[in-house]
Amino acid sequence: MNLDLTEEQRIIQDTARNFAKTELEPLAAKLDEQDDRAAFCANLRKLASLGLMGINVKGDYGGSEAGVVAFSLAVTEIGKACASTGVTMSVNNMVCEVIQAIGSEEQRMKYIPKICSGEYYAGGFGLTETTAGSDPAGMRCSAVLDGNEWVLNGNKMFITSAEYAGVFVVWAVTDKSAPKGKGISTFLVENGLKGFTVGRAEHKMGQHASITNELIFEDCRIPKDAMMGKPNDGFRTAVGELAGGRIGIGSLGLGIGQAAIEYAAKYALERRQFDQPISNFQAIQWMIAESYTELEAARLLLMNAAYQKENGRFFARQASMAKYYATEAAERACYNALQIMGGYGYTREFPIERFARDVRITSIYEGTNQIQRVIIARDILSSLK
Repeated sequence: MNLDLTEEQRIIQDTARNFAKTELEPLAAKLDEQDDRAAFCANLRKLASLGLMGINVKGDYGGSEAGVVAFSLAVTEIGKACASTGVTMSVNNMVCEVIQAIGSEEQRMKYIPKICSGEYYAGGFGLTETTAGSDPAGMRCSAVLDGNEWVLNGNKMFITSAEYAGVFVVWAVTDKSAPKGKGISTFLVENGLKGFTVGRAEHKMGQHASITNELIFEDCRIPKDAMMGKPNDGFRTAVGELAGGRIGIGSLGLGIGQAAIEYAAKYALERRQFDQPISNFQAIQWMIAESYTELEAARLLLMNAAYQKENGRFFARQASMAKYYATEAAERACYNALQIMGGYGYTREFPIERFARDVRITSIYEGTNQIQRVIIARDILSSLK
């Protein structure tokens, strides 16, 4: 088995790492504490100019066409510097992939280049609702055909980048008589339409620079050809795309965890107690060894899931394993880092406090880690029958 990266993958990784160090890291703390959307969006546009908003998207639509492994590597590097930027980048790539997978050629040419180029700061992924989080098949947002238009009614919750997304992929019930999960279709909805309101920004524990909002549809009319894919086949698409999105969120968690434990390990070499560096103490060494080992295992799980997807193989179980393990290993790494730093780790003078807040959501969004365990177990048990 060859675990070496290709030249193209290394270039993508180096590009993301250099951008993260020079452009994102110096601003990350400020963006966490202050509402500076102009600076945040400016960085999104720079990411687009580097080709990082459509890494697994065909060149015909403005993408980099570098594959899923490169995507995972890039999200990890961006996440190490700024988790808010990392999640936006991950969602943008996912939106592009949905449109590429099931959109018409006209839809692909109209929307994907705008996201990849930065003309749209972001794309939105409109799936979650108040009654449809871990159970997306239970959504209530509806779309009714009226002549040559669909009329959307309902709400979506916790939508990343909603305030500055140019277009949203939105799922809605189109056949209320169908069995649960069978009457759902997928639509493209442009921001700013009459009857479409972006609600207030959520006040979150972490990832403050990434804006998260409710979407409100009140008799919002969209063209008949705004539907993507087959009618009433949207739930299958959503489930498939969430599996790919889990590679992105696992990679984001990995980056946050790496940043935290690397910072704390360097601190341990300098911090002195009892007339010696605290890195000499076994308790500190064990926390460092534990976190580095778990994060390396997480990296390998992510690379395997990304490789399987990139090569057109079944990857849902691998993606769920990688997402749940990577994000929980990252949480442990952040708390180990905080413990190593002691009281300083709990202050905003150092970045560990921010990492600990930013990492917490990674085990919740793109499917909670409890749901990941259900997916994994069902797939294993099904294979044994």
